[in-house]
Amino acid sequence: MSDEDGEGKLSTTALARKLEIPVQQLFATLRDYGWIQRRGDTWVLLPKGEFEGGSYQQSKRFGRYIVWPANLGHHPLLAALESNQRITAAAMRRYYPRLHTRQINRALAEIGLQQHTIIGWELTPLGKTMGGQQSESEATGAFYVTWPHEIVDNPVVHRELSRQSDQFPAAEAAEGDSAPDLFASASRPAQCEGVDGHILKTPLQMLVCNWLYLAQLAHACHRALPVEELIYADFYLPVGNVYIDCWEQASGPAEMRQRLRKRDIYSSMNLRSLEVDEDDVDRLDEVLGRGLLAFGIRC
Repeated sequence: MSDEDGEGKLSTTALARKLEIPVQQLFATLRDYGWIQRRGDTWVLLPKGEFEGGSYQQSKRFGRYIVWPANLGHHPLLAALESNQRITAAAMRRYYPRLHTRQINRALAEIGLQQHTIIGWELTPLGKTMGGQQSESEATGAFYVTWPHEIVDNPVVHRELSRQSDQFPAAEAAEGDSAPDLFASASRPAQCEGVDGHILKTPLQMLVCNWLYLAQLAHACHRALPVEELIYADFYLPVGNVYIDCWEQASGPAEMRQRLRKRDIYSSMNLRSLEVDEDDVDRLDEVLGRGLLAFGIRC
């Protein structure tokens, strides 16, 4: 498939190349201004996008995708985009809205692009090779890192952040391009595997496992409680001796009995424990961060 069809129209990917901006920045801009919308695994045109000349092109190999007039780059909205913009972890939430800034920072640290120190987030040599620049907050003096906007198109960064935001990419880009689609619809893996390689039973357990790993907290999975009968906690943190259990919304009678039994054991033995419900998925930082801080564990 060529980037330009017979009528002189460009795919969104080709248009981004022509404008010399990151592919995902253009997708996000068109989405934010109501020209396109993500539905399932594909992008669809909205009335505003049709008004600006957007249409569909059909390909036997890649299916239907959106194309734009070749002169769309002169549109005031797109002409104002700058390819030399720099972004922070907080700005990356535009592409990964389910992740908090701290989770993104931890993910970038986990792949070696930065590290957390007493004075903030410090750039590593590897991060420097990817265009990272060290910055300092004028208000607090804390260190943080800025990145070229192209970081959102980096396959490694996209892969790791996608795993943690539960936005798994389609096997092939909709427009036949190798650039990752940061807006691929959420899907569940056949097997819930954490970033650290732990195999978990549920997506909720996977997200909690990832949170603990990126917070650099050593943890065991499916750990037996210190009682004679075999009852297991989902996670156990040796530091602080904290047990953590995850509970899905659709818990049946057996799961409810198990939950109450665990609560009795934790209470009678004065054991430290935390519970994470399915409704807590979007606020793990608050539930786990504050819960562990109450036990004297900073993360």
